Amino acid sequence: MVAAIWDIHWGIQFNEAGLVMAKGSGTKSWSKKQVFTTGEAAEICKVSQQTIIRCFDNGRLHGFRVPGSRFRRIPRGELLRFMKANDIPIDGLESTRKRVLVVDDDEQILDLFLDVFGRDDRFEVKTAKTGYDAGLLTEKFKPHLILLDYMLPDINGNLVCERVRANAELVDTRIIIVSGVVKQDEIDALLNNGADEFFKKPFNIDELVKRVAELLDV
Repeated sequence: MVAAIWDIHWGIQFNEAGLVMAKGSGTKSWSKKQVFTTGEAAEICKVSQQTIIRCFDNGRLHGFRVPGSRFRRIPRGELLRFMKANDIPIDGLESTRKRVLVVDDDEQILDLFLDVFGRDDRFEVKTAKTGYDAGLLTEKFKPHLILLDYMLPDINGNLVCERVRANAELVDTRIIIVSGVVKQDEIDALLNNGADEFFKKPFNIDELVKRVAELLDV
């Protein structure tokens, strides 16, 4: 089956064989897609499909061919590398929503944040109850911000902050500690270890969301 794609440069729909197809419209979200056709890459980069094909064929853009065909495919990581190397904005590839990871063993707190952030189009939210689960989700989800309970069943906030700050891929990730049992010297240690903000339980949810928005510039 021939994959239909958009060539933004010409405003006409083509397949990879170069055949003109029916016009269409609509905004796509590429945030979860892992492999792209040359046409999809062209749409994201806002260049012609032929430009992407030439870059692929001369080795500037790497990928693979579909077995038994001449169709080219480009992995997400390689497309990101190509865009950054050529100063192409990656907004079209990444979701505009900010990713928020909530780490807390209190079900009521998780439900509260899921409800509040889930209704806000600016955010995409996931939750974890343990430091172990938080570590797995952090690697996969790549959160822009972590809302972190200081005392988890298996780990404390200081260690989480240290691990996040030691990860080069998370250098821009913001961390807000949320806890009801932390002393001032412990708060100071958390801030020194990389936390950006501290909220004491019980907290004002509107103030917390406002601070999240400020830290993420949304």
